[in-house]
Amino acid sequence: MALFDLRPRSARWALCVLACLIAQSGCTPIKVKLGLEVYLDKTPVSSMEAKLPKGPGIAPGEKSPLVVAFTQPDGKVLVTEGEGHGKILWSDLKLTATVVTADKKGVLTLPRDPRISEGKIPHVTVTVPSHPDLKADLDIPVRYDYNYTSKFSGGAGSMGFNGHDGLDGISGSMGSMDPNNPQPGGDGTNGTDGTNGDDGGAAGDGPPVQVRVALKPGSHPLLQMSVSAAGHERLYLVDPQGGSLTVESSGGPGGQGGKGGRGGRGGSGGIGSPNGRDGLNGSDGRSGFDGQPGRGGSITVTYDHQAKPFLSALRLSNRGGPPPVYREEPVGPL
Repeated sequence: MALFDLRPRSARWALCVLACLIAQSGCTPIKVKLGLEVYLDKTPVSSMEAKLPKGPGIAPGEKSPLVVAFTQPDGKVLVTEGEGHGKILWSDLKLTATVVTADKKGVLTLPRDPRISEGKIPHVTVTVPSHPDLKADLDIPVRYDYNYTSKFSGGAGSMGFNGHDGLDGISGSMGSMDPNNPQPGGDGTNGTDGTNGDDGGAAGDGPPVQVRVALKPGSHPLLQMSVSAAGHERLYLVDPQGGSLTVESSGGPGGQGGKGGRGGRGGSGGIGSPNGRDGLNGSDGRSGFDGQPGRGGSITVTYDHQAKPFLSALRLSNRGGPPPVYREEPVGPL
């Protein structure tokens, strides 16, 4: 007879596992019954507040999750699901955003093009259809002290074809083990060699990149930067006091060499008196070599003389390519 009954603990463990599985699913009614989520229309709340837990601002092209906190009449605070790890469903809220966009999970995104948000203050308003007396407004500063990266790469090399497997040898013919009429077994034939894999193709070099830098003067100067390569242009607005832009033109990766073919197995010797000899296995083919990686592309920086003191905020990388070229000449507003 057992001294301890572990069944209650096992039952609690099973319920815990079940709750975890349900928490990862999308079955809201079950989550509500388990207390993992709440319906806002059935929950008394007296006030609400919206905030960005990862900092007050957002940089162009970046995302920031929103958290909304609700205070109940008894002082208890409930927060939204997602980044807030709370019980309030985003589906119970309505988000109205300007300059930024907001998805169904409360994640805000500022457009990548800095011209869309320059000089503007993004704003989001959170309302609750089931509690029309509640509203939360949040202004979102645009920040430019962000470390941006603009990458361009050459094409990858083609993969080498795999080698063909060798053919297996043929088993030797049967002999005889009759003591009155012994006959040797036939020898097995050798397996053929596998063929070599092809070498991978060489990769393409990184494309040439043109960078233009102008200064937006003011009490807090900002760098206007344009990066162009392969028919594409990207614009950046960077605060040199804490922000930066890394421009990279890298060669593509070399193609992977093909695998060598497997050598065929030697045929087994036939049974007899004596047995025939097994054939030799064929040799495996050699795997192909990986293709050569590409080299970095050329980078040319054209900067206005007013931007020269802040060029340390621009970082260049083109491994294996020619040294970057800097040219000082008038650059108008970008």
